[in-house]
Amino acid sequence: MPSRNWGLLRGRPKTTSIFRSEVMSLIQLYIPSDVARFTVSQLGEMGLVQFRDLNSEVSAFQRSFVNDVRRFDEIERKLRYLHKQIEANGVDVYEFLDEEFVGGSRGPRDLDDMEERINSQESRVLKLTAAYKNLQLKHLELLENKYVLEEVSSLFTEISGRQGAPAGIQGAGRGAGRGQDAAPLLARADTSSRRSIGSLDAARAGDLEADIGMSAMGRDINVGFIAGVISRDRIATLERVLWRSLRGNMFLNYVDIEEPISDPNLEEPVYKSAFIVFAHGESLRARATKITESLGATLYQVDSSAERRQEDLIDTMSRLDDLLHILMNNNVARFNELTSVSEQLNTWFAVVRKEKAIYHTLNLFNYDANRNCLIAEGWCATNDIPAIQSALHLATEDAGSNVPTVLQELRTTKEPPTFIRTNKFTDGFQNIVDAYGVPKAGEVNPGLFTCITFPFLFALMFGDLGHGFLMTLCAALLCVYEKRLAWLAKDESLRMFFTGRYIILLMGIFSMFTGLLYNDIFSRAMGFFASGWAWPTDQGGEGVTVEATKLDHVYPIGIDPAWHHAGNS
Repeated sequence: MPSRNWGLLRGRPKTTSIFRSEVMSLIQLYIPSDVARFTVSQLGEMGLVQFRDLNSEVSAFQRSFVNDVRRFDEIERKLRYLHKQIEANGVDVYEFLDEEFVGGSRGPRDLDDMEERINSQESRVLKLTAAYKNLQLKHLELLENKYVLEEVSSLFTEISGRQGAPAGIQGAGRGAGRGQDAAPLLARADTSSRRSIGSLDAARAGDLEADIGMSAMGRDINVGFIAGVISRDRIATLERVLWRSLRGNMFLNYVDIEEPISDPNLEEPVYKSAFIVFAHGESLRARATKITESLGATLYQVDSSAERRQEDLIDTMSRLDDLLHILMNNNVARFNELTSVSEQLNTWFAVVRKEKAIYHTLNLFNYDANRNCLIAEGWCATNDIPAIQSALHLATEDAGSNVPTVLQELRTTKEPPTFIRTNKFTDGFQNIVDAYGVPKAGEVNPGLFTCITFPFLFALMFGDLGHGFLMTLCAALLCVYEKRLAWLAKDESLRMFFTGRYIILLMGIFSMFTGLLYNDIFSRAMGFFASGWAWPTDQGGEGVTVEATKLDHVYPIGIDPAWHHAGNS
């Protein structure tokens, strides 16, 4: 039984109507291999054919065009990476879409040129981003090194200053240290940002101060130090672990860095502290080094000579300034590169997704090696067959081939799919019906009746002249200026309102009608005409039931406002 007679057997002509599904035909296409992509592209732009999968027993990885699908998957991945970089750097994405390139015929050379440009720009963005990250790491290292040098220099300067104090004061400090086991190694005035913990033998403490003052620290008693930077929330853990592991034979001094430090490996800036640890002997210092590194600290080499430390500090600050200029130039270069990408990003995304859809569709076809062609089957509306033949002719011309695609209708007893044509007015109502169920081919389509019943039933629940007027006004503006407001369809939260603007329009009109019948405006009764009931002047006080007197006329339209506050309404 030919599918084009399906509707005729039910006693209806092959005409377009929202009342029933279109009369469908099962067609078969013999497409030459060199024309296949152009043919699917043309048919896809028209959207008139639903192809059947002729390779349902073949896995997705064994189909003919799987390599082409992977190719455009990779291109789409690169575009997603570029889009992520554009958002991360605050570059505006242009809404420009090259309609000629997206909707026209794209040859293999056009696609190769597009892929080459995407690869080139992705490569440049990758290099600039990698260079920026490396520069940020270098900037982090120099910045932390600067804070460590400043802290160590400040500590040694304070020690040297105390060594120049009167002997009686210094002697008193050492005497107090001998009397207490946990006396601080380097006693100093308390400050809000600098704290210290630790103790060594009092005699060693005195020798240490003398040795530091003489710039020969560790020559006689082998006391050295390590310095670095650690996250502020781990400094307390570092204190406890060092104290217990080294049994108190250490001195820790640290200062909180006021400004947060941006770490490229972390999403948010981190507050850190610069620290210095004095310990006796190589083994204790090695143990302290392992402990600090295990807690995520970064250690830096600091010279014990004041002159060398000053030179290192000046050199570090100079390198920081140079690095900031390089970072600024890198930012400008990346911004310019991403701006050029953003101009074509929407066009590239549209083309890549269309090409992926084309090759996914080609994977549904059978390949005939003897004829060097693809065999496709699909359903289409019988009325659309002339338009499909025209599209096949255009595809052959675009491919520059002399071998046309052959189309023939197949006889079948299979029930055709449902295809109901809609427009911008009926599309929203048809979606409501399809959400509950799609009618079979030949059945009456409830969508036609839904255009009236749905807004009317809504109005029965939402009958209000004032609120209905506001709904009608908003929907009318969306309908009148639908071309200007088409961008609303791209917003996820506003898409429903824009696509359902005609539904809202009818709901508003019906709500105004039922609101007029209910005599209700903004939840208040309307007294346009004289009521058909009269209330007595003496109502008898609170809690007394009062009956209204019926007059000799009725309210002209809708519900009498006297019923709004009646107890038996």
